Amino acid sequence: MKKHYQRTLLTVCFCWAFISSFAQVKVYKGNSSYSSDVICNVKDNKVYRGNSLYSSDVLCRIDDNKVYKGNSSYSSDILFTIRDGKVYRGSSSYSSDVVFTIRDGKLYQGNSGYSSDVFANKQGLKVYKNNSSYSSDVEFTLSDNVTIEQFVAIWYAVKYCW
Repeated sequence: MKKHYQRTLLTVCFCWAFISSFAQVKVYKGNSSYSSDVICNVKDNKVYRGNSLYSSDVLCRIDDNKVYKGNSSYSSDILFTIRDGKVYRGSSSYSSDVVFTIRDGKLYQGNSGYSSDVFANKQGLKVYKNNSSYSSDVEFTLSDNVTIEQFVAIWYAVKYCW
């Protein structure tokens, strides 16, 4: 019985790891979930244009806590550094270089934590404008959960590459 349980657990873990290696998160325009409305997708910590997985369509790449322009790994191509919920410009860690702060599913301008400075919020798999929760204010919808670094890369792709 114990051996059967261990074998089953090992099989489940292997299958989960195998399936996870193919995981792809799609980002849809507004409330949509149609394949024709895919803005970008994330696979292997790379954000691709639309439904593409071609290396020429990489919009940005995530490595550790940094987001790089395109498929680059050069330090001069670092777009953002993410640390403790703060998104810094380039490779900076100076408070004057905080582009936005992510806290409790809300995106605040700069270092702010004031509700008047919320410019987007994430509820479940939907990202809304400002503090809204109206369906008409959905900016984009994710097909699955993402890390904070992936979210920042997606935000960049949606706002600046689409």
